[in-house]
Amino acid sequence: MKRFGYINRRAPYGSIYALETLENVLVASAFEQDVSVIFMDDGVYQLTKGQDTSATGHKNFSPTFRALEDYEVEKIYVEASSLAERGLSADDLLIDASVVDSDELNRIIHNQDVLINA
Repeated sequence: MKRFGYINRRAPYGSIYALETLENVLVASAFEQDVSVIFMDDGVYQLTKGQDTSATGHKNFSPTFRALEDYEVEKIYVEASSLAERGLSADDLLIDASVVDSDELNRIIHNQDVLINA
């Protein structure tokens, strides 16, 4: 079985990347693929609690990340330095994720057979 790594680098709204990547992760996991989800750079904002999109006209899809547990996606990683650079911590995340340093994240990324970078 191939290992699929989905790297989320972009903010949750303003483009289709975040939502499309989440949908792809859910589909891949429904077909019992080995899936890792990685959040770095502005992608860490996808997991922050209390997102309010009412002024933007975008639908707030952040509660959908809770479905990852239902789909048995357990390999969820957040880059520690990306959180710190944005004044965030693991307590600001709406789901449980492994906060890892850059070296560990590089090992995780290099261990994937297929990378989807969004």
